[in-house]
Formats: sequence, C-alpha cells, structure tokens
Amino acid sequence: MNKILIIDDDFAVQTSLQLLLQQAGFQVKTCDSPAAARELIPAYKPTLIILDLNFSIETSGEEGMKALKMLRSEFPEVLIILLTGWGTINLAVEGMKLGAKDFLTKPWKNDHLLQSVRTILDLEEKTESVSTRKKLDQKFDFEHIVGEDPKLLSILETIGRVAPTDAPVLITGESGTGKELIAEAIHQNSKRRVRPFVKVNLGGISATLFESELFGHVRGAFTDAKSDRIGRFELANRGTLFLDEIGDLDLSSQVKLLRVLQDRTFEPLGSSKSKTVDVRVICATNRNLEEMVSQGTFREDLFYRINLISVKLPALRERPIDIASLATYFVDNLKVIYERPQLKISSKALQWLQTLVLPGNIRQLKNLVEKTILLSPNDQLEITDFQKNISQVSSAPKSAFPEVGTLTLEEMELLMIRKAMSFHQNNISRVARSLGITRFALYRRLEKFGIPYAEE
Repeated sequence: MNKILIIDDDFAVQTSLQLLLQQAGFQVKTCDSPAAARELIPAYKPTLIILDLNFSIETSGEEGMKALKMLRSEFPEVLIILLTGWGTINLAVEGMKLGAKDFLTKPWKNDHLLQSVRTILDLEEKTESVSTRKKLDQKFDFEHIVGEDPKLLSILETIGRVAPTDAPVLITGESGTGKELIAEAIHQNSKRRVRPFVKVNLGGISATLFESELFGHVRGAFTDAKSDRIGRFELANRGTLFLDEIGDLDLSSQVKLLRVLQDRTFEPLGSSKSKTVDVRVICATNRNLEEMVSQGTFREDLFYRINLISVKLPALRERPIDIASLATYFVDNLKVIYERPQLKISSKALQWLQTLVLPGNIRQLKNLVEKTILLSPNDQLEITDFQKNISQVSSAPKSAFPEVGTLTLEEMELLMIRKAMSFHQNNISRVARSLGITRFALYRRLEKFGIPYAEE
C-alpha cells in the first residue's frame, strides 16, 4: 500500500485530505510543518508528499519553496505534489523545475486530486523492459504504427506504459512524423478507449472562435449563434482530447486553456453556468515550446501543465530502416482503394527509397507512394517510377516557391486545395488524403473558399 504524507498547517485541510485519500485505499499521515515532516519521514517512509506552499499568515509561498528544496535534498526518492492558490502558481511552476511532480490549486476537486495522485504513483511503478516489436504487439495495441527502429520501439514502450494513466502527454516532432497516430495509440491503450477521442487543430482556429470551438456557446452568445453548440471539451468528456499544433495558440487563449486544464471546469460562451469535465489531454506541436517560453510567446505554467510526459518523435531520416516497411504498408492499403490487387514495390526500389532524405517525413513518403501508384501503369513499382515523381520536388527551382509577402497563408491554402482538386479530379477522399486532412476538414475549407464539389 502506498503511503502518503500531507504537510499543511490547516487542520481542516489535513482532515479533509486524509479522509479522501484513506477512502481511496491509501495509508495517510499528516503534519503541520516541514520541521515535523523531517522528523516523521525516516520512520514513516512515504511514497508521496502533498505539500502546501504557505505555513503562516504570509502568502508568498517562500516557506513552501524552502521546504520543497529541503525535501528534494534530503529525501530525493519521495514524490511531491504542491498545493497552492492561483496567486502562487508562478511559484508552483518553479517548484516543478525543482522536482515537484504536479501542482494543485485550492480549493481542489476531489476527483482531480485523486487522479493526479494515482497518475504520478502509476508512472513511478517499475515495469519490465520490452525490447522487441513482437513483445510490444503482444502487450499493446499498436496496429496502425509501422516500424521496428529502436528509437520508435523506445517511444512505443514509453506510451504503452503511460497510456493506462491519466498523465498529460506532449508529443513533439517535425511535421509528418505521425504525432496524431501516437496520440490515438495512447487513447486506444488507455482505460478511456471506449470513450470519445476528439481531435482539435488549434492552428486552424482563430482567437475569436477559440472559446466557442473548445467550450461551446449558447444561443445568442454572438451574432451568428443561432443555436446552442457543444464544445470539444464536453464532447471529449470521460475520453481523450487531442490538441494538435498547441504552439500556434495565442497568449490570451493559452490563459483560458490553462484555467480549464487546472480546474476541469468551464463556462460555454454566453453562459454563466459552469460545467465540469473529466478529460485526458494530449498535446502536439512541431515547435520548440521551451524556446517559446524563454521568448515569452508561450506560458510557462501551461507548458508544465501539459508536459508531465514528453515524447519526441524522430524524423524519418533518423529511422531509415522503417522506410521500406512504411512504403509496403501504404501500397497494401492503396491497392485496395484503387482496386489494383497485384501492386507491389520491387526490392531494389525499396532499397532506393531508404536513401531518400524526405523532409516531409511519413506524410511525404505516403504522398510519393500514392502519386507513383496513380501515374504508373505497372503493377510492380520500380526505381524509375518513383524517380519521375521525386524529381519534381527535388529539382524544383527555389523561385518556384513564392517569396514571403507575395501570398498570404490563406491564399496558399486555397492554391494547394485547387491544385489537389485538379490533380485528383475532384475526388474528395483522395484530395483529403493528399493534403493530410480529414474529409470533414476539407469540406469546411471548400465551403469557406466557395469551391464547388460533389458529395461522395
């Protein structure tokens, strides 16, 4: 049984937390000061400490920070959760840097506190090392993740261990490395697998629509709000919410997101009634958030809130042995879609593909394979078939890409959609796949730009 020690000078807080944690099956002791804790810890040997940041009338939190430094120095193996008010959240973030595992605000929510305690304890449990893909597939559901590179296997082992907990996960890596697939795998191997997995591309949501999109709105909240709308947080209740491109979020929206991640409550736009949600949040970005924090463009407290577990996906050029497996996987899927059952890639072509740099990573490889299938009349794809298509990208002059300032991002998006529609002869499914978006997302963009299309 895990032992928990509560350090707080408020007797009511001690009693409340002790009863809550004991009912949840933990062994609990309390004390009212860091000095008393120092005497108690050697004999009691707690696994986790819940530490208040204030022990006097003063609310600066300095006493709690001194206590944290003492505990980390003298008892480094003990896990620590900080208890704080919103006024000392900046100190709590400093505490995370010093080794605290999480911070909770007063007044806490019982289910949130228990979830945090269980998550941190679960993550500390030692698990048997899994070294082969076969062992991983026997233990977890990674059906849609292809590859056997040691870097990938290490990541799969990590997410397999983390998935059953409710730990927030931050997935980083270049565009096209498969961040969404990893997020889906975490959800699929979690206790929430039968609940919704809701995806939100924050890079495609303007600051004015952020609250409506994530928290919903009530009728009349703004000019075009003709009916109530359920937000993504509510749709993901008891499931998983995947926030892609979180590095694109503006600072005002970051504050609103931090609030709901901290309190698990939100108010739909135009409503005064709070709603509570139970959501596991997974975030992804191709940006360097630590650098953004240092530049002041990303909130440090939000960074630590979403970053309990961090997974960095390698670029495809860093795992070249998986290129052949991925190319074969794409062909096996596409030959069904395009009704060409005899399609395959020659062994020489597979070896040649492994030599490519592919700056667009897995997405670029998939695009290359699909384009080659569409343009080649042969059922066995050779090196020359691929070279015809890769050369169009690699040999294109730099001037073929518009100079900065000549086109807006919206104009570039419109141009790419029109080119894809023309290339795929208005086949919505193929256009969406080639652009790396869902059919629903493509329909929204077609309506936005007034591009005619036929329903599938």
